[in-house]
Amino acid sequence: MNGAKRRLVAVIDMQNDFIDGALGTREAQGIVENVRERIQAAHAAGEELVYTRDTHGEDYLSLQEGKNLPVPHCIKGGFGWQISERIPVYGEVIDKPTFGSTVLAEKIKSGGYESVEFVGLCTDICVISNALLAKAFSPETKIFVRADCCAGVTPQSHETALSAMRACQIEII
Repeated sequence: MNGAKRRLVAVIDMQNDFIDGALGTREAQGIVENVRERIQAAHAAGEELVYTRDTHGEDYLSLQEGKNLPVPHCIKGGFGWQISERIPVYGEVIDKPTFGSTVLAEKIKSGGYESVEFVGLCTDICVISNALLAKAFSPETKIFVRADCCAGVTPQSHETALSAMRACQIEII
């Protein structure tokens, strides 16, 4: 890229079930427009975008996560699994069966990015998991989380997750 600084925006789990479906919250609904605007701005600026999609099978309730969170959600192929139609998709979509994606972490590690910015859901589960994996896999890459483009399971857990990431040298913007 002729020495240009590569920037990546990682859009985490902006799926129907997390916005207004099985695990939806008022807070998640409240960030949709911010996330949409951030994606549009990133796309216009030529920043690379990547998306994750929480992906479970019909056996979800028999898995450890399902036993701890017994709410079927993001079942592959269903409406709740799909990225919200309000969220424009301009990049690769990575399906992930758990909170953090090692596929995304490897992409960040091998991508030569100057910075990676995280937006999406849920701050206290999948955003923090992916941001910490990115920091572990690529410690010299600047990792950012855009607080107004994230929501947690509760407002308190959102703030707790932001504090934990800040302590791990992830910049909260």
